[in-house]
Amino acid sequence: MVEYNKLNPTVQVNYQSVGSGAGVKNFGQGVVDFAASDAAMSDEEIAKVAKGVVMIPATAGSIVLAYNLPGVTDLKLSRDNYVNIFLGKLTKWNDPAIVKDNPGVKLPDLPINVAYRSDGSGTTFVFTKHLAAISPVWDKEVGSDKSVTFPVGVGGKGNEGVTALIKQSPGTIGYVEYGYAHGNGLSAASLQNKSGAFVAPTAESGAATLASVELPENLRIWPSDPSGAKDYPIATFTWLLLYKSYDDAAKLKALKDFVTYGLTDGQKFADELGYIPLPAPVVEKAKAALATVK
Repeated sequence: MVEYNKLNPTVQVNYQSVGSGAGVKNFGQGVVDFAASDAAMSDEEIAKVAKGVVMIPATAGSIVLAYNLPGVTDLKLSRDNYVNIFLGKLTKWNDPAIVKDNPGVKLPDLPINVAYRSDGSGTTFVFTKHLAAISPVWDKEVGSDKSVTFPVGVGGKGNEGVTALIKQSPGTIGYVEYGYAHGNGLSAASLQNKSGAFVAPTAESGAATLASVELPENLRIWPSDPSGAKDYPIATFTWLLLYKSYDDAAKLKALKDFVTYGLTDGQKFADELGYIPLPAPVVEKAKAALATVK
């Protein structure tokens, strides 16, 4: 938005990071011109919007498990271990199950503190959808949604709140968007993917996850448990939510110009901001969806 505003100083875009839950609610009530969410709207949510909905992938990103362990910069977590941390079944960092996957790493004798999102969040939706996909216990006991009841931990509002909890308390681990971890200098764990490989969250590993995704007609998909050997296990698109029709022609033109910029020249800023540039086929489908907005 900042770069777009430099090129178009007369157009002001007021975007606030309120979480996907509030964003989708405000969009559904018609109090905003557009919204964004890591959790694409459900058919039930779309049916309630009188002006119709067009969902457009705007960028993509990884969700990482950021942690604060003094002296530990390369932590590996198996699928069982990171599920069990968030279930509250692993409570110490030097538990033999974690030590086993981290040979040569001196893990501290610290309790594991969990940080999670207290607000309704697309990040929570994608993270819990992944946990439910890989763990029948999580699926049954906790489930997946924009907001769930976590068995353990402390909640923080927004990615900012979870990041702050991690930074201020050694022994804390939490899920945040890659960009927040990267921008705040937080370490992030390498996670075991479906093929058994431990993969660090990078732009390349996130892109590998999304490269094999075949978008359906409604552009709504989540790669909840990707199978490629180089795939980072938790990556998602972020969608812009637009109405199918707008009453204000000038506002419609400005909005479509802004979204078009984001899908084209704006993509070159994705990597430095901690996001994944959209693959070319996804950009083309997104442009076609934007063309249906009138």
